[in-house]
Amino acid sequence: MLQNFDLGIVGGGIVGLATAYKYQLENPESKIAIFEKETAIGKHQTGRNSGVIHSGIYYKPGSYKALNCINGREQLLEFANKYQVEHDVCGKIIVATEEFELPALQRIYERGIANKIDGISLIGPEEIKEIEPNCTGIKAIKVPAAGIINYVQFSEKLAEQVEAINPESKLLLGTKVLGSKENDGHTIIETNKGEFQLDQVVYCSGLQSDRMAVKDGANLNMQIVGFRGDYYELSEKGKSKVKHLIYPVPDPDFPFLGVHFTRMIDGSVECGPNAVFSFKREGYTRTSFNLKDSVQALTFRGTWKLFGKHYKQGIEEYKRAFSKRLFLKALRKLIPNLTMEDIQPARSGVRAQALQSDGTMVDDFKIERIGKNIHVLNAPSPAATSSLSIADRICKMIQEEN
Repeated sequence: MLQNFDLGIVGGGIVGLATAYKYQLENPESKIAIFEKETAIGKHQTGRNSGVIHSGIYYKPGSYKALNCINGREQLLEFANKYQVEHDVCGKIIVATEEFELPALQRIYERGIANKIDGISLIGPEEIKEIEPNCTGIKAIKVPAAGIINYVQFSEKLAEQVEAINPESKLLLGTKVLGSKENDGHTIIETNKGEFQLDQVVYCSGLQSDRMAVKDGANLNMQIVGFRGDYYELSEKGKSKVKHLIYPVPDPDFPFLGVHFTRMIDGSVECGPNAVFSFKREGYTRTSFNLKDSVQALTFRGTWKLFGKHYKQGIEEYKRAFSKRLFLKALRKLIPNLTMEDIQPARSGVRAQALQSDGTMVDDFKIERIGKNIHVLNAPSPAATSSLSIADRICKMIQEEN
């Protein structure tokens, strides 16, 4: 039997659920169907990110990342306070440990000033020690606006609110979208649980975003390439050495932030992640492999262009993925007194990164209309922090179509 809804969201991750929530607030009479292939929320990027509330300090002023992160952070905290989502605005420091890092640190600070990040300041070795007694650095940026949150709980609250506003709206877990077709001005979504008729569809499909767009008729000049990040966790003995969030100065020539320390909302402390090419888009072990994913990524010219640009860093990242000793060496750059007994292997995540055919990473959020449908093609960090602001933009696009 064909089921009818006004809006369909393909993907029950944080961006999809935020979009459903914002649209339902504005349109309480509309029936929304959220299609999620997994049997629970948070099985992929939503539940496998660092859990950080980002301040917006890193991003190019005026970019979608900068604007959405700052606005999204404010909305995120308002929602978290209203619905009792576990969070803590604990602050972080971005630490330079060597002289050659100081120009990059200064550029980040200037971006923070341009982005009007609340309360940031440059601090010296003594104040670094006051904030993080075990951290050694020559200069740092203090970022009071950064924090931590339980993003899975946040996503669950979003879903609860959608169904509370309109009980006819549904989060359909275990429902995999197989394809779609147009029928008399409507979109028919085909799933493993039957067909659904929708007036409008928004695709927020993360690691599968390019594939879903191609199925919907897109001709893309980009592809999603997965990068796995492995985390270690500080042991009971080791976690007393970290009080807040500690980040290194990112390598300006490498498109990832580097291994860092994150005090999680449950009191544990994670350290990492590294960043290595993943042979499986949804593969969370060091030996995960999927033939289709691997062939698609390794026959894409952009993948090899990226490898060529960053092969030295890539080799180092791979070595670290298989060596606890090398991982510890990277961590000791920030906390020199860490020992092998202080760290233990923890979880992994895979980042969906849009890559152009020339090997350039799509750095900003990328949301496009394909036919009558909307596709979130690239939503890397800080998409979780920015999710409610991204949702506002998507809702505006829906209204423009209607």
